[in-house]
Amino acid sequence: MDTTAAAAAPAHDDALTICAISILAFILADVLHEAVGHALLALLTGAQSGVLSTTAWSSSFDSRLVAAGGTLVNLAAGLIFWIALRSANNAGIATRLFLLLTCAFNLFTGTGYFFFSGVTDFGDWAAVIAPMHPHWLWRTLLIFVGMGAYYGAVLAVGYGVVRYTGVAANDRTRLRKLLFLPYFSAIAIAIAGGLLNPVGFSLVWQSALPATAGANSGLLWLQYYIPSRTTPQGPPLALNRNYAWIAVAVICSFLFVALLGPGIALRR
Repeated sequence: MDTTAAAAAPAHDDALTICAISILAFILADVLHEAVGHALLALLTGAQSGVLSTTAWSSSFDSRLVAAGGTLVNLAAGLIFWIALRSANNAGIATRLFLLLTCAFNLFTGTGYFFFSGVTDFGDWAAVIAPMHPHWLWRTLLIFVGMGAYYGAVLAVGYGVVRYTGVAANDRTRLRKLLFLPYFSAIAIAIAGGLLNPVGFSLVWQSALPATAGANSGLLWLQYYIPSRTTPQGPPLALNRNYAWIAVAVICSFLFVALLGPGIALRR
C-alpha cells in the first residue's frame, strides 16, 4: 500500500453531519444573543417581564445597555469558543468544527451588527447611538469599526478552518463544503425559527434574515482571505456520518422552532 498516496487522499465529509453541527452552532449563538445578551440583562437591570423569541426580546423596559448586550455577549462568546478551539488538541473533528462554527457565528454576528446598524440606522446599535450627536459621525464610526472588526473575524475563522479541521488552504472543494453548508443551514433554521415569532412575519425580513444572511456572509468568501502561511495542525480527517450530532440537532431544532419561535414569557 502506498502510504504517501493514502495520506494525500481527499477527505470526504458527510453533508448531513455538517448541517447538524452548523444548526447547533447557530442556535447556540442566537440564544446567547437574545436570551443572555438581551433578556437576561434586561431582567437583571430593571425589566419586570418580557417575551423572548428566536428573533427578538420584547419588553416595556428598554435601555441602551440592553440593546448593546446581545452583540457584547456574542463577542465574548466568540472569544471563549476560540480559546476552547485552540485547547481542543485531542478532540475529534466534529467537536472542533462545532467549536469553530460557534465561534464564527458569534464573531460574525457581533462584528457585523456594527456595520449593519451603521448603514441602515436600524437594529441594536442604532438604538445605542440614537441620543448621541452628531448622529452621522457615530453612524460612520459604526460602519468603519464594523468593517475592520468583521475583517479581523474573517481572518481568524479562515485561519481556524485550516488549522483545526485539517483542510488544506488550497482545497477549494472541501473548504466550500465546510463553509457553504453552515451558511445555508443557518439561514434555514433562522427562517424556520422566525416564522412563528410574536412580533410578526415582517420581523423575519427586517431583522432575522438580513442579520443571518448578511452577518454570516463571510463564510462564502473567507476562503480567499486565509493567511497564506496557515497550515493544518494535523493530517486531513474525514467528518463521517455521526448520528449523535444529528439527533441532538433535530431535538434542538424542534425546541428552537416550536417552543422558542412563538415566544416565551419571562418574569423576574
